[in-house]
Amino acid sequence: MDKPLIVVNFKTYQTASGESAEQLATVMEQVANRNYRMIAVVSAFDLSLISNNTDSVEVWSQHLDPVGKGSHTGWLEPDLAIYRGAVGTIINHAEHKVTIDHVRDLMAMLPENFPICACAADVEEAIALAKLGPTFIAVEPPELIGGDISVTSADPSIVSDTVAAVKSTNPNVRVLCGAGVKNGADVKKAIELGAEGVLLASGVTKASDVSSVLNDLTS
Repeated sequence: MDKPLIVVNFKTYQTASGESAEQLATVMEQVANRNYRMIAVVSAFDLSLISNNTDSVEVWSQHLDPVGKGSHTGWLEPDLAIYRGAVGTIINHAEHKVTIDHVRDLMAMLPENFPICACAADVEEAIALAKLGPTFIAVEPPELIGGDISVTSADPSIVSDTVAAVKSTNPNVRVLCGAGVKNGADVKKAIELGAEGVLLASGVTKASDVSSVLNDLTS
């Protein structure tokens, strides 16, 4: 297995936007180590700001649209996101759902080595996404997102079942675990269940001591 991923979704939290996003990314940079692959998933508005100030932390977009240059007001065009520093993206998050066709068409537009992490609410959706062959699938039961209970505790079978279903559908797709992840114990449990990393947000973005939380996650 490659290095496990710690993927931090900045969302639009006040503590992870603009100047605060830069401060959070700086802490992530300080904590980044050779044992984990650290990723900051930032607002499109902050892509340049963060990508220009990080070396060890990968900067991903929170969303992209399958559109090119032209009359696409308000859409997030992939080439411009890449130009502004995005080296990966998540798609189909529970807070920004898209169609399977959207994911398929976006993948067709992205460079071959550009990682895309498609989010799935359950095993059935994970299987549908795995057929497309994204780099990663993050399983995140919507009811646990932003909560205090990790999916690894509340419903560990959805993690192991998703891993099994995805690998049987497409063994090249890597599975991440999301929803309620807060600490190093959650990360270790996710990996025990077959995931290759975690996707989290509030556990980091709302932490009073971000450095301590990140050190725990990567311990």
